[in-house]
Amino acid sequence: MDEKDFEMLSILNETRNITRAAERLYITQSALSKRIKAIEKELDMEILIRSRQGIRFTPAGEKVLEHSTTAAREMKLLRTHLETMNEEICGTLNLGVSINFALYKLPDILGEYHEKYPKVNLQITTGQSRDLYRQMLDGSLDIAIIRGEYSWDGIQYLVSQENICLVFNEEYETTPLSDYPYISHKTDMTQSAMITRWIHDQNLNPRTNGICVDSVTACVEMVKRGLGWGLLPEIALEHFHGCQKPCTFANGEPFIRRTYIYCQREAQKLPQIEAFMEILRNNRF
Repeated sequence: MDEKDFEMLSILNETRNITRAAERLYITQSALSKRIKAIEKELDMEILIRSRQGIRFTPAGEKVLEHSTTAAREMKLLRTHLETMNEEICGTLNLGVSINFALYKLPDILGEYHEKYPKVNLQITTGQSRDLYRQMLDGSLDIAIIRGEYSWDGIQYLVSQENICLVFNEEYETTPLSDYPYISHKTDMTQSAMITRWIHDQNLNPRTNGICVDSVTACVEMVKRGLGWGLLPEIALEHFHGCQKPCTFANGEPFIRRTYIYCQREAQKLPQIEAFMEILRNNRF
């Protein structure tokens, strides 16, 4: 077995289908089936069971898959370490970035990084912070920029913190919040709990005919058009020209949102990752 076989087994595990796996590998179904049989002959063990519903791994196949996944990871780590032996910074930056940070801050950072280190291969994943956190836990990402509070035993430091603001169109400046709709947006459970706490502190009971959108950007646009009020992080308000007021809780505590950098311990000393973290430290958010 070799690295191509590791990739093949991984894709078979993902698709559970010979046809789709062959398409992903850019080979014929016949060629894929022959390679599976060759592995089974080499190991003297059946690793796959085929049916009309697709394929599934036998117990022996599951063990082969487990070890091939580990071997593939070790080969990737070996290549990464070999790349760092060069004087010029290169290799792969496997980075996860929360959607809002990616939208409002990442382009300038990546522009500076790519200009300084053009030989680094940038692999960027954007998504909800909770999903990126899970990918950090399972080792799918080397480094991630995540908003919110998560438990992490690797490398972590604060990138920025910002106010959560009450925002509304100027035409509603003298109108009680209870008299027009609250525009909510999807966020993680911790942030949702903080928003609920602030609303409760204000003795508000948002109208049942409020608006719920799936992103901060959509919420900003709704507020701009006077459709209601929202609670939004400062990162999204650079070009918002309506009313915005930093929120505090009833006890005087400011309502803030923190952004952190998370890094795997074994990836910390990779030059391409050290260089990226240095750029983050030198930027003010």
